[in-house]
Order: sequence, then structure tokens, then C-alpha cells
Amino acid sequence: MIYFLQHYWWMLVSLLGAILVFLMFVQGGQSLLFGIARGEDEKTLLINALGHKWELTFTTLVTFGGAIFASFPLYYSTSFGGAYWLWMAILFLFVIQAVSFEYRGKAGNLLGAKSYEFFLFLNGLFGTILLGVAVGTFFTGGSFVMNKLSITNTLQPTISYWTNGWHGLDAIAVPFNLLMGIVVYLAARTLGLLYVIKQIDHERFVSKAKVQIKVTGTAFVLGFVALLAALFTMTGYSVNPENGLISPVKYKYLFNMTELIWPAVMLICGVVLVLLGIGTALFARGKHSFFLTGGGTVLAVWSLLICAAFNNTAFFVSTNDIQQSLTLYNSSSSEFTLRVMAYASLFIPFVFGYVVFVWRALTKEKMSNDDLNKPDSHKY
Repeated sequence: MIYFLQHYWWMLVSLLGAILVFLMFVQGGQSLLFGIARGEDEKTLLINALGHKWELTFTTLVTFGGAIFASFPLYYSTSFGGAYWLWMAILFLFVIQAVSFEYRGKAGNLLGAKSYEFFLFLNGLFGTILLGVAVGTFFTGGSFVMNKLSITNTLQPTISYWTNGWHGLDAIAVPFNLLMGIVVYLAARTLGLLYVIKQIDHERFVSKAKVQIKVTGTAFVLGFVALLAALFTMTGYSVNPENGLISPVKYKYLFNMTELIWPAVMLICGVVLVLLGIGTALFARGKHSFFLTGGGTVLAVWSLLICAAFNNTAFFVSTNDIQQSLTLYNSSSSEFTLRVMAYASLFIPFVFGYVVFVWRALTKEKMSNDDLNKPDSHKY
């Protein structure tokens, strides 16, 4: 039973991660503030269109961390506790985003509107890249040592710890992690442009977004192809579920796709939807391009995260000693905890349905300058 629960919760955690990447369209839209968004009217329109959704990204990030803490606490303590400079940088960038949305439009704010716009831009650029770097560590691992017996040490009951002073910032120097970060940024920016086309009623601004999607969308597709090539040719680490022995396997993630098959189907469907969404934005009205590309992004990212741990794969490798790497079997909570949380997860469809309802209510009509000039309108 615990075998099923471990895989069930990795499926849910991976889905949260995939949805988080999709919701990063808010950050992608913020990266347009010093790009195609020129003039006060375009910037205000963009920020207010994104302002209805920024809480979803932040909440999903917190939920993602909470789900990992509850289901795979050893990963949480090792990554969030050991690589804390990387995660603190991500958290800081999200905090200044929240502050900027709240204070940018307030009269007499301390720093001025342009300062908060710059903070939003920083979150849109570096927040996406660093989060992608963190996701990349699922495949490349980190410089940590694990010893479960140390929990009995009353002076230092730390199961795992980082072995260098960089504490996660060293992950940025790993080429695969950096490539993952760039692809996440390009995905977020592409989705941000598609959201502008879908949600904003401003002819000049939308026209510039359609021109920019040719560059950003193409770069995103090419970057994702390069990411897949790097992933499917790299060495992964296989774990023997009987004795826990971990050994390197070349092309491990490619084998995961071909042996499991269904993640490969998800990946192919995701790629088709992304291409279809970008194509309809370029050659048609692009009415549904945002959701087509967003749905494809969720499927593609979900399939990759599943392959990071399924099929007896170590999903967080120790670069110091591969036998101390984390797997679904040695990093999960107890069967009782996983079982209780599994019952609680049955309410997820109701929560998701509520989110969809609120989303539709807030974005029923396109946003224009006339909407923002109404006496009762709320402006960020």
C-alpha cells in the first residue's frame, strides 16, 4: 500500500509543480513592463490585468512547498534547509512582488510607482529563472550528505546538510539547471504575451504582443527541444527497491519515457497543444491560444516531473555520495500520514472547481482603459 501512496503523492506534487509553471504567466507578463509595455496606460493595463491572478501563483508556490513537506519531508529538509540561499532568493523575489502590487497604485507611496514596477520586473525575470533552476535540481541533485542516525544526536539532530558554503546558489552554475531556468522564463513570457492578447482590450498593445510572440514563442519551443535533448541524453540514477542500492544509468530519463509510455503520451500531447496555441496566436485570432499553450505546458512539465522519480529513479541525487540520494522510498512520510493525506486530497476537485469559477468571474470581459477609469474600479 505504501508503494502506491508514495507514487500517488509524487503525482500530486508533480501536478502542483506543473500548474505552478503555468501560473508563472503572471511573472512572464511582468517581464514585459520594460519591453513592449510602453507608456503609463499600457503599464497600468498590464499590471491590473495580472493583478487579478498574482495571488494564485504565490498560493500555488506555498501549496507546492507544503505538499512536499507533508509527503516527502526528507526532501523538504534537505533542499529547503540545505539550499536555503536559492530558496530565500526565490522567496524574496515573490515578497517584493506582493508588496509592489499592493503599493504601486497607492497615493503617496514611499518609493514611487516606477520603483514598484522595477520590482515586478525583477520578479518576472529572476523569479522564473531561479524557480526553474530549483526544478532542475530534481534531475541534477545537490551537494548534500544524509545520515538518518544523526536524528538521535541531541546536540545536532540534522539528518542532512549541505557540504559547501554556497547553499544552493551553486545550482545556478550547473548548465542543465540554468537551461531549465531559461526555458521556464521563456514559457512564462510566452504565456504572459498570450494572456495580453486574450485579456487586454488595447489594439496597439495587443499588436505588439502578437509581434513579440513570434520571437519569444519560437525561442521557447527551441529551448524546450534543447532541454529535452539534454535530459534524454544525461545519466540518471536507478534505485533497487529491494535493497536501496543506487546505480547510474545512461539515458535513464529516456528509458523512463519509453518504458512507462504514458508520460511520453502526455509529453507529446503537451507539445502539440503548445504548438497549436502559439500557431493560433500567430495565424488566427488567438482567442483560445492562452489556454491551449497553458494546458500543453502543464502536461509537458507534469510528464517530466513524473519521470524524475517514477520507474525506480532517484529524484534528488547527492553529488557527494550517490548512495545517499533521495528516492520515493527513503524520503516519504509514514504510510499512516500518506493515507490520511490521501483522504484529504479527495477534496481537491472541489477546490479546483472553485478556482475555475472565480477565474471565469474575474476575466469574463477584456480589460480596457475605460474599465480602469470607472469611479468604483480598483487600480493596482
